[in-house]
Amino acid sequence: MAFSFLTQELAIDLGTANTVIFMNDKKVIDEPSIVAIDKTTGKPIAVGTKAKRMHERTNPNIKTVRPLKDGVIADFDASEQMIREFIKMINYKKTLFSPSIKMVVCIPSGSTEVEKRAVRDASEHSGGRDIFLIYEPMAAALGINLDVTAPTGNMIVDIGGGTTEVAVISLGGIVADESIRVAGDVFTSEIQQYLRQQHNIRVGEITAEEIKVKVGAAVADLEEDIEPFTVRGPNIMTVHPVEAKITYQQIANCLDKSLMKIESAILSVLEQTPPELYGDIVQRGIFLTGGGALLRGLDQRLSKKINIPFHVAEDPLRAVARGTCIALKNSGSYKFLMR
Repeated sequence: MAFSFLTQELAIDLGTANTVIFMNDKKVIDEPSIVAIDKTTGKPIAVGTKAKRMHERTNPNIKTVRPLKDGVIADFDASEQMIREFIKMINYKKTLFSPSIKMVVCIPSGSTEVEKRAVRDASEHSGGRDIFLIYEPMAAALGINLDVTAPTGNMIVDIGGGTTEVAVISLGGIVADESIRVAGDVFTSEIQQYLRQQHNIRVGEITAEEIKVKVGAAVADLEEDIEPFTVRGPNIMTVHPVEAKITYQQIANCLDKSLMKIESAILSVLEQTPPELYGDIVQRGIFLTGGGALLRGLDQRLSKKINIPFHVAEDPLRAVARGTCIALKNSGSYKFLMR
């Protein structure tokens, strides 16, 4: 195509916790979805990792914003600033011209028309010219090399930062799906609450997230033994410094209610699934993607509860981003992409 060098093609996984951008099959951005803004000027000071370092450590002149909540845009201006800054990070060497940008952006399957419009508008205001949207479970399925256009049933459970997406896919379409706002962020806040109630310790979001990564588990009887995590913080009553050792068994217990909601969503989608596709799913198993899939023992817990094998995808954290990249390359032939 003539002047194709003037068009830049970006696949964007605009996640609640992380934003991943692929360009020409290469991952060029993999940063936390957060922006630090100067309150006086309203201009961004930092985005991604630099902004995350400032989170919960700012002075009154700076605010850090996570523009996405529950998988959708909660702060339109901050989202636009964040996407624009990420694109600048990619284009810092391009000084002669500003390329026209074609984007494929993924969104939760439960997005309303208003939420879709917000993503389109934020992408356009950030420099996008030709914008396609793709549902997250479809992108996740593409990202783990499932043939989404085949007449067979594939089931995906994508546990991201803001939402858990459960979907059955066949013949290039979503047959049955459910999107619930129980995912990584809820796990983090439940850990914070648990530490307040059980240990009288107040911890920030970043520490709670670290606990989730180091000793996060879905079952209390793992085969491997995990060292307890030592958490330090102020006592709620006295403000004196205290520390506590947190075990994976405590975290499994603390996350139990949220995991039960995810189990209910999976059962609800299986209930809506036509019998022939249900048979394919039982035979092939259900695939877990997203950061939540890394919760230790989650596949065992779900397999036991639902009596269908669950498989954790390879590199589940980047499955949606990889699938968005595949969708971008085939944007002319995939009918499920939305303009």
